[in-house]
Amino acid sequence: MSQNLTLGYIGLGLMGKPMARNLLKAGFKVVVHNRSRAAVEELVAQGAIEAHSPKEVAEQVDIVYTNLPDSPDVELVALGADGIIEGAHEGLIFIDHSTIKPETARQVAEALAAKGVRALDAPVSGGDIGAQQGTLTIMVGGDAAALETARPALEAMGRNITHIGGPGAGQVAKCCNQIMVVAQMAAMGELLIFARKAGVDPQKVVAAIQGGAAQCWALDNKPVKLFAGDRQPGFKAYMQAKDLTIVRETAEAYGMPLPAGQANAALFDQMLELGMRDLDNSAVVGVIEELAGTTLLED
Repeated sequence: MSQNLTLGYIGLGLMGKPMARNLLKAGFKVVVHNRSRAAVEELVAQGAIEAHSPKEVAEQVDIVYTNLPDSPDVELVALGADGIIEGAHEGLIFIDHSTIKPETARQVAEALAAKGVRALDAPVSGGDIGAQQGTLTIMVGGDAAALETARPALEAMGRNITHIGGPGAGQVAKCCNQIMVVAQMAAMGELLIFARKAGVDPQKVVAAIQGGAAQCWALDNKPVKLFAGDRQPGFKAYMQAKDLTIVRETAEAYGMPLPAGQANAALFDQMLELGMRDLDNSAVVGVIEELAGTTLLED
């Protein structure tokens, strides 16, 4: 793939904006669109080209990326009025970085295929830090040849890019990812408050265990912010809860029980009930604080 190809990016939120910026930094021509115009203006100032609809983006580009909140948003942008499908042309590649239902990814891929568009569901993991640094993990479902065409651009945004299988397979992998992420966040919250409740310094506990069998991404990345009193996202709790709804609905469709997943998801439901929806997913420790009657940071 050549940097002479034109890319489009739709959805310039906490993740999408730095990902689009990394495409610009890699030397690609990038057309951008977002419902809120401030992010568009910011990227235009850095060399992007402004578009006013998904259709307008699709008409101008060889590959169009989306990064949107939920399944209905992807359906609307891809298949709705003034959507990508209305600006589609033979050979266009559609890559969705959103986290959505696997079934939605399959339906969108099928609809776009009728217009000669190859679709990849390519959800990501690594949070805002990974998006900013271009070190995301990208899980890809769909046509393997389309992935190879797009791989050089994806490498501007991610470090670990894996083809999982056919349409929807990337979203299945993301469900699996979220099962593990939530387990890590819940366990981390429990161990931190367990240590505090037992009268032991949780910072020293983390230093002791993160080099052993308990080592994980959550312990490597989240405690430093929590110990500084910073619970800002990151990845917002309400988005984590949304992803867990996708996990639970997909598991139900396949008759798969999720005993641990259901318990961990309930903690995130409580986060929302306690008014913590816009905090980082690691702030689930706040639910454990409420249950234990103990705060992580001493007064």
